[in-house]
Amino acid sequence: MKKRGESPRFDQVRRNSPQTSKQSFASRSRNRLLKRGQVRGQMQLSFGMIFSIILVVVFLGFAFYAIKTFLAFQDSAKAGKLFDELQSDIDRIWKSSQSSEQQEYVVPSGADFVCFIDFSSDAKGADSIFYTELERSDYGSENLAFYPVKFTGFESKEIKHIDIEETTAEENPLCIKTSNGRVSLVLKKDFGEALVMIEKIE
Repeated sequence: MKKRGESPRFDQVRRNSPQTSKQSFASRSRNRLLKRGQVRGQMQLSFGMIFSIILVVVFLGFAFYAIKTFLAFQDSAKAGKLFDELQSDIDRIWKSSQSSEQQEYVVPSGADFVCFIDFSSDAKGADSIFYTELERSDYGSENLAFYPVKFTGFESKEIKHIDIEETTAEENPLCIKTSNGRVSLVLKKDFGEALVMIEKIE
């Protein structure tokens, strides 16, 4: 609002005075600084969010790896326990003159079948379709393997004192289906026989 008595020319001069120009320049500079501060703050916020996301991804990756390693350790322990318990039962029956026992064992997760196989003979019988994949677990003397084959270091084993020829006389491999993480089978030795046979439960 113009003051009384001021001429238009004086008003124009006041607006164009050095003091007014300085105030205008300072205002523009302040606005630019504010905008720069806002941009810098947004960039810092963006970098913070990206860093947080990276930390979450790394943590999840480590958690999944730890769970996978733990489950693999559990499966290895189950396989090792099955081998030991089965061998112990077979050794006991092998030392006896005659026996027939039904036994149940815990199997590793993912094992659909426990197979007894004679790799020196050809495939035959209902489970012969598993023979080719089971051959991948043959390192020279194995006669027991899990199907499907998973290379965990415990995918197959040589069980001693088994009459593998008689066990696989009609089915090679002889695969016994697991149920609820367990497998049931019959260990049998007839009078006068030197080795133990494995049979399916009828």
